[in-house]
Amino acid sequence: MKKAKYTWQLREKTALPEEFSAILTKEQINPLLGQILWHRGIQSQEVLETFLRPTVENLYDPFLMHDMEKTITRIQDAVAQGERILVYGDYDADGITSTTVMKEAIELIGGEVEYFLPNRFIHGYGPNLTVFKEQIENGVQLIITVDNGVAGHEAINYATEQSVDVIVTDHHELPPELPNAFSIIHPKHPQGQYPFGDLAGVGVAFKVATALLGELPAEFLDLVAIGTIADLVSLTDENRVLVKMGLEMIQNGERIGLDILIHLAELKKEAISEENIGFTIAPRLNALGRLGDASSGVELMTTFDEEEAERIATYINNQNDERKEIVATITKEAFELIEPTDPIQIVAKKGWHEGVLGIVAGRIMQDTGKPTIVLTIDESDEIAKGSGRSVSALNLFDALSEIREDFTHFGGHHMAAGMTLPVQNINKVKEHLIHYLERNQIDLSQGQELLIDESLKVDEVTIPFIQQLKILAPFGTDNPVPNFLFEDVSIEQSRQIGADKSHLKFQLSQGGAKLDAIAFQMGNKADEFGQGTTNVAGQLSINEWNGNKKPQLMVSDFSVDGMQLFDFRGKNSRQKEIPIANTLYIYFNSESKKLVDEQTDHWLFSTVDEAVMMIEKTNSQQLVFVDCPDDVGLLKQITQTGKIERVYMLGVSHEEAYLNGTGTREQYAQLYKFVRQQEQVDVRYKLNVVAQHLKIQEKLLIFMIQVFFDLGFVTIENGVLRKVESPENHPLTESKVYQTRLKKIKTEEFLLYSDRETLQQWLWNEEEV
Repeated sequence: MKKAKYTWQLREKTALPEEFSAILTKEQINPLLGQILWHRGIQSQEVLETFLRPTVENLYDPFLMHDMEKTITRIQDAVAQGERILVYGDYDADGITSTTVMKEAIELIGGEVEYFLPNRFIHGYGPNLTVFKEQIENGVQLIITVDNGVAGHEAINYATEQSVDVIVTDHHELPPELPNAFSIIHPKHPQGQYPFGDLAGVGVAFKVATALLGELPAEFLDLVAIGTIADLVSLTDENRVLVKMGLEMIQNGERIGLDILIHLAELKKEAISEENIGFTIAPRLNALGRLGDASSGVELMTTFDEEEAERIATYINNQNDERKEIVATITKEAFELIEPTDPIQIVAKKGWHEGVLGIVAGRIMQDTGKPTIVLTIDESDEIAKGSGRSVSALNLFDALSEIREDFTHFGGHHMAAGMTLPVQNINKVKEHLIHYLERNQIDLSQGQELLIDESLKVDEVTIPFIQQLKILAPFGTDNPVPNFLFEDVSIEQSRQIGADKSHLKFQLSQGGAKLDAIAFQMGNKADEFGQGTTNVAGQLSINEWNGNKKPQLMVSDFSVDGMQLFDFRGKNSRQKEIPIANTLYIYFNSESKKLVDEQTDHWLFSTVDEAVMMIEKTNSQQLVFVDCPDDVGLLKQITQTGKIERVYMLGVSHEEAYLNGTGTREQYAQLYKFVRQQEQVDVRYKLNVVAQHLKIQEKLLIFMIQVFFDLGFVTIENGVLRKVESPENHPLTESKVYQTRLKKIKTEEFLLYSDRETLQQWLWNEEEV
């Protein structure tokens, strides 16, 4: 069997109230979709109306935020008095869009405004004391932070001491002690009354802009959508309204720089979606801060010059391409350093680019299902710096907070952390995390949870149904794309696709109905598919090609029920694709030992009892048959022992008995005549010469000589063959070596040349060969 990568959480169907069912009928919403809406808290006409058709009336009053009136008055006074205003942002997509919104809003009321985005490698995150000093010395009189500031005590205290007011607008977790700022705009401020606390940094900046301008600045909604989607905040409530309207603004707006970036990314502006933003536009903006200075992101969003926009967008595209190459290189190197059996993955290497380590850690975490920390080591081999990504079962921030003293710098939250530490502390951190898992009885073997909204039959999937799913969009945190489960399906037409064969394309078949499916990054799982009953979970989409539309499943995960046989016969270097845990390598010929990695559990067996004892001792659930036994029955008896779920058949044959046979009567006569003519033959060194002379394949010649030895026709001592002067006459069939060969030929014929389905049925059933 093949266990699912994730732990599937299938929602139970709810008996929907009649009044809600009537609403669904009125809105012409499929009852299956009604189940999803109900489970996502959309349970009344009023809530459904807001969900489906949000308007500006569904946005909250910005003055419900603490310090908003005070903040607006201070900005207006600064503009009226001609003060120099600095917007201090952040280097990610949320920071870029937040900075743009605040800058343009102040400019609209006539303010003199500048902006500064810190460089993560020089200034770090948040208010930087050195930067604040330089800006104040250069004449800045009011500083407004966006998407940062609530933890900037040192820099803000300095500004206050210099009689420079600092307005903080932020959305990150509030610390126990707030900074000594002129005002703090935060949706979760304990003294505020704002009803929605999950705004992104750009959402907070937009609220300030709305209050400052006295009306909703719709022209900023495109920026709000980008920053909100990029920062992975909850896409519910007010954020849903902002993003939904923001996507429409992108489709219909005229922000030159954004339009050109969309064009260079080969997207259709009129059909832009949250997926396009999250996977194409946001990574390009984030690439700037990952590799260096992010200021060109603000320049792109604010320029009115088409040529300049083209230049900046091209630069951003190139930066993103460079970022992808760096990520690909480091990811490949990092995967080579992981220890598959460790519950925590920590990898470190000199020379890795620190700006992308969070992405690499995330990819390893997703692939292995284990918390991962990726670190780069400085040239002195003394300091390591990097990022960690965790699974939902482990609060990485809490776990590492227990050893905060081992870090030079440390910060983060439940699922992610950033850190700097002495190189000698890396192993200490790993040991601590392993002990933390044990002490808190955290089981990572179950994998992360995958919420499945509905179980469907293949014939229930139609283009109208998939199209109606779009009413749930925009999708994101807390409003994910629905996952559907297809149970007891057959897999047909499975094939690897992509330049490096890293993806799979196949069809789900059930009761005569078919559904196309694609599984990205599952090309190495090709052997899993098509074996017995399969359960597949994924997201539905419409594949449009040459004007034709077909339903398609984007596979998230799969499992296979029952026992599986993996056919690796005749394939080279397949050991790397075989799981190590609970796996026992079995071989029947000592020559096969060299084919087995020394780090794996392996054993040479001559009896079934030996094999059974070792399987029980090692608690093995997977067997790898490296070579062929003399008796095919041995293989079956071993397989049916214990709780064996998966068998890998390499089936190496050193003698190639089936291919070479037992030899013909003429070949034996030829060999016998040759032996009688020689006083002695050193078969250790002359075997290939004899084989060439007799025109007999070398492996077959070895067998024929063994038969002669067994029948007493020759003697062999210290590798030297001598004839027996007057041997007794025996037919070849009396030789035990000859009889074993006949049995081995039959075994190899079945094990090496039967199709996989025949072998699998035979292994776990009663049929005899």
